[in-house]
Amino acid sequence: MSRITRLFFAIFAALNLAALPTAHSQLPWFPQPIQHFAGILNDYTPSNIKGGPWEVRGKWTLDINNATQHADFTAVLTMETSDYGVTTGVVDPTNTATRSAHTHNIVMTGASLSNDTSHCSSYSPATSGPVIVVTGPAQILTGNGSPAPFQSMGDSTLWICLAGGTQIPYSNLSLQFVGPATVHFGTQFFHGVVVPEHH
Repeated sequence: MSRITRLFFAIFAALNLAALPTAHSQLPWFPQPIQHFAGILNDYTPSNIKGGPWEVRGKWTLDINNATQHADFTAVLTMETSDYGVTTGVVDPTNTATRSAHTHNIVMTGASLSNDTSHCSSYSPATSGPVIVVTGPAQILTGNGSPAPFQSMGDSTLWICLAGGTQIPYSNLSLQFVGPATVHFGTQFFHGVVVPEHH
């Protein structure tokens, strides 16, 4: 190996070593291939929904593929008539069966990312910063493990929004149904929290 060749390789190696810290410090600027979010949903339907207002409780997950710009959402929910049903005679407080407890599983795959925040909830105090908006049809929307009765009326669209503040960019979830599912869930926003992942 000639002296010039050895000098070339020495300079090349030195430049690469010098560049390593800079390259490493830039890594956070590149989005993760898959962004995973998960959390808990706690809310109520309006009182004018048949059997309502329903208490809605459950867990949800959202995976966003930054390469394809699509997302997958799942939720497992329990619902039963709230204590307000006692005042309307829908619920007998001595008989918990009158609360009509039931479950829902929701699966939405290949959903689209959107910039339309008109389907996102507002908050007090207000959220700030970026908002992630995901929308698409629910491929699976069950009632106690079978297709929910309103599924015979056609597919329903879900709008899912993640928002947050200056300390936690994504702390809040809002979910809104559009279509036949609104006869049971209503057209309002359901609210939840993003549970931080611990590594």
